Amino acid sequence: MPRDASELARRLAREAEAVCRHYLSHGKRAGRYWVVGDVHNTPGRSLFVRLQESAKGPAGKWTDAATGEHGDLLDVIRESLGLRDFTEVAREARRFLSLSGPHQQPAAKLIRSPAPAGSQDAARRLFAASSAVEATLVETYLQHRGIDRVHHGGSLRFHPRCYYRPDDHLPTETWPAMIACVTDLDGRITGVHRTWLDPDGFDRVRLGKAPIDTPRRAMGDLLGNAVRFDAADDVLAAGEGIETMLSLRCMLPTMPMAAALSANHLSAMLLPAGLRRLYVVRDADAAGDAVQAALTRRAKEAGIEAIALSPRLGDFNEDLHIFGGEALVAALRRQLAPEDIVRFLSSSELTAE
Repeated sequence: MPRDASELARRLAREAEAVCRHYLSHGKRAGRYWVVGDVHNTPGRSLFVRLQESAKGPAGKWTDAATGEHGDLLDVIRESLGLRDFTEVAREARRFLSLSGPHQQPAAKLIRSPAPAGSQDAARRLFAASSAVEATLVETYLQHRGIDRVHHGGSLRFHPRCYYRPDDHLPTETWPAMIACVTDLDGRITGVHRTWLDPDGFDRVRLGKAPIDTPRRAMGDLLGNAVRFDAADDVLAAGEGIETMLSLRCMLPTMPMAAALSANHLSAMLLPAGLRRLYVVRDADAAGDAVQAALTRRAKEAGIEAIALSPRLGDFNEDLHIFGGEALVAALRRQLAPEDIVRFLSSSELTAE
């Protein structure tokens, strides 16, 4: 292993749990280990990452009990993001650790072929080049939307200068953006959704989005996939918009959720194996009615209980922003299955009046 790789691996090992929470977000801590399905961030319990140095070995080392594969946290970064070469892996590791890079290499060694525009590879590279949302314009934007607790499970990032091209005849612009990764049922990144933001502040008309014609765009393979906030086990809430689902996550921070990004994509979203109950988070419009009917029918055909969650206004972000958290909790109490009220609403929310 090159010296730079060895040093990066050691530094990542010191932050092993933080690395796992970020790149293996579909897993969870179990004692001294982080447990997940595999190094691609698939839900499950086959891969074990050691979080602390012990007699069994150093922190950061992992073993996949199903395949016998093993490695370190640099391998986790490479495989979870679908990166191809060490230059990309090292750049992402340094970004996570907030390290400056090594001495500049000759330009020829840094050149890589561009990914096809709109491709899955381009989406993975954009997500890898973005940074954590904490203390960024993304947090400010979401707070202005009433989302003061951003339980995103590692699915959101911030890019300070994300390319935006109005059309084929106008020059490319750059704007800060919220980047959301779209994943398949195995946790592999298949696309990204971009929300370009206004760096000059909050506007009540655009609600903090950049003053451009289309401040939201997605790229990659979206059909059947979604922006996922934690891996689903037996219960899942699925809706259209990112802000809609994050609004519900403020009140239900441990309930797995998915944002399919549009009504058509929500209707076609693939449902995970083992799902027992699906909450269809509908928008209050004709498209929302159609989605609820289509997804409920698909769920019932698969033997899954389907329950609609309906907002008072256009969507749950409007409800949260206009009526506040206590009113949203009260509305959820009336619509959730009784066992899910106890399971997913926090104790403070259960006692809120």
